[in-house]
Amino acid sequence: MGAQQEKKPSEERKHRSTQNNTQTSQVQWGRAWEVDWFSLASVLFLLMFAPLIVYYFIMSCDQYQCSLMNPLIDLLTGNKHLSDIWNKTPMPTYRAAGIYALWVTFQVVLYTCLPDFCHKFLPGYVGGVQEGAVTPAGIVNKYEINGLQAWIFTHVIWFANAYYFHYFSPTIIFDNWIPLMWCANILGYAVSTFAMIKGYFFPTNPKDCKFTGNFFYDYMMGIEFNPRIGKWFDFKLFFNGRPGIVAWTLINLSYAAKQQELYGQVTNSMILVNVLQGIYVLDFFWNEAWYLKTIDICHDHFGWYLGWGDCVWLPYLYTLQGLYLVYHPVQLGTANAIGILILGFIGYYIFRMTNHQKDLFRRTNGNCKIWGKKPEYIECSYMSVEGTKYYSKLMTSGFWGWARHFNYTGDLMGSLAYCLACGFEHILPYFYIVYMTILLTHRCIRDEHRCLSKYGKDWKRYTAAVPYRLLPGVF
Repeated sequence: MGAQQEKKPSEERKHRSTQNNTQTSQVQWGRAWEVDWFSLASVLFLLMFAPLIVYYFIMSCDQYQCSLMNPLIDLLTGNKHLSDIWNKTPMPTYRAAGIYALWVTFQVVLYTCLPDFCHKFLPGYVGGVQEGAVTPAGIVNKYEINGLQAWIFTHVIWFANAYYFHYFSPTIIFDNWIPLMWCANILGYAVSTFAMIKGYFFPTNPKDCKFTGNFFYDYMMGIEFNPRIGKWFDFKLFFNGRPGIVAWTLINLSYAAKQQELYGQVTNSMILVNVLQGIYVLDFFWNEAWYLKTIDICHDHFGWYLGWGDCVWLPYLYTLQGLYLVYHPVQLGTANAIGILILGFIGYYIFRMTNHQKDLFRRTNGNCKIWGKKPEYIECSYMSVEGTKYYSKLMTSGFWGWARHFNYTGDLMGSLAYCLACGFEHILPYFYIVYMTILLTHRCIRDEHRCLSKYGKDWKRYTAAVPYRLLPGVF
């Protein structure tokens, strides 16, 4: 997931102009202007090893039944050489290239050419043209929110084919999984490289660009804040939501179809993974307008971190549980299955209600009730790049009074449920909870560093009122 972050209140738009030193205000927005040695080392590590990690995990399932240790043992004992493993790895195929090109093209068409109509008949759903948060340069971009519509169209076609037309096998994704991985890498690197070139030579808005002078950092973390082609094709919104997250549920359905093909049944663990991760995906698209106010859109620039990550890292490593269950079908006992389902539901409830409380507080400017009481908050202010002063409120009631990022706590509970569905025979399915813990803890620290720079003493007042980040009384 992740992706789900704390949002900036709508009252930030209510502001007055004031004089301010631009350089001082710049550190309050987005990524770094200067690169320290630790950040550079981290960037180089990820650029070199993240693609290898994806390859290693997928190769381990394909050649070693999802064992992460056996490939290393074979290499260390001399039973196999790297060339042996590489030679057994499926290479790109014209079929996979055609499938992937058709998939991305189809999602681009749904994104750019089909205005949303779901908001016209689904009560409570916010779609159509929506405004994002104010950018560092003071710009408010508009977005066509139609992700739920694209997800519905895509899955209607998938199920119509699976049960009626039979133009392609429901196992098509699994059957071409590694060749598709190479195609996804090509797109990820291509769009990241294009975004960097665009940032240098024809940015959408030069005032929203950041240059550190370090090629590797700029390539990974991005230069442009909101790179766009034309009026509506926004790189960040498209690649964050489509094609990776739309594909997430299709990938899991393909895994389930493969399990049915191989073993004659779909296990309850596979159903649990499909249901719990499907809820997360549907929640993302139901709340896509809310996503415009998250850290990915509001603060991150578009580079390799988002471009390649959304094309490769997300669809290949976020779906490891379903992939594992194809090779190791786990039939859970009734009590275990119910327990995992409850854990997943509780995690989702905390995640969604925490974000709902924040959203309600923001939309009503604090004129609402949280847990039956008027919410408490801390008033604060900050400066934009152009020296404009904005006002904001940080809520200290409800779940937000328990911890500063309690939505992440719910996210982690859901992530753990996905992994527990796979049993304890291998560690591979548990990569997700380890990764999400590291990711969300890092985001807590990164976001709070940004908020400290942005709000100053007001942020210190907030952390004094809400002293814990994730776990009340612990951390």
